[in-house]
Amino acid sequence: MTTNGHGLITLEGVKKVFYTDEVETHALSDVHLEIKEGDYVAIAGPSGCGKTTLLSIIGLLDTPTDGKYTLAGQPVQHLTSGQRAYVRNRQIGFIFQAFNLIGDLTVYENVELPLTYRKMPAAERKQRVHEALERVGMAHRTRHYPSQLSGGQQQRVAVARAIAGKPAILLADEPTGNLDSKNGEAVMRLLDELHGEGATICMVTHDPRYAEHADRAIHLFDGQVVRDETGRRAQELEEGGAA
Repeated sequence: MTTNGHGLITLEGVKKVFYTDEVETHALSDVHLEIKEGDYVAIAGPSGCGKTTLLSIIGLLDTPTDGKYTLAGQPVQHLTSGQRAYVRNRQIGFIFQAFNLIGDLTVYENVELPLTYRKMPAAERKQRVHEALERVGMAHRTRHYPSQLSGGQQQRVAVARAIAGKPAILLADEPTGNLDSKNGEAVMRLLDELHGEGATICMVTHDPRYAEHADRAIHLFDGQVVRDETGRRAQELEEGGAA
């Protein structure tokens, strides 16, 4: 799905430097990037190129050393940790490689937890959780614990947790990294469906097969954007429309 949506994420001259034992590590160098509403973006590149650092900054889990970051029209690079947490909870959904489910909470409670931080009324929380678990085909496992689920099922629950809050953007960090190919493809189909319904998705992946699901691929090398190209799916759609 290609889009002419409004700018949702804008990075201007973003840099990230880590200082350890008098050594400077430049994880990101002068990154300029715009992601619009409805985009499906894959961030690709070799190990250590800055992919996860970039996603952490976009997701307000980290702050840039220099540069500007605008999210939904608001500058966010200088927010306090509390302010970042507030924006994260309402506007950003995360899907992690390691699932990051809480082991002593049930499936239902894992999906509900971010909504309780919003002080959302119980009835609305219940509806949101049910809808999200239905969406990923896990509504029949609400009382199970993560240890009782397969890896593919845990990742589906993680997707439900990410979408229950109806975030402006979904950030996925190697969402298939801990899954076999069958479950990996199932999660990618789910992301495709969510994007088809209008979700904005930004995904880090090292696998070219999964990067092809995106409409756009941003290639990083040594902390810099070296290529920003239209993905194969978008090209096929454009060619089909022109035919």
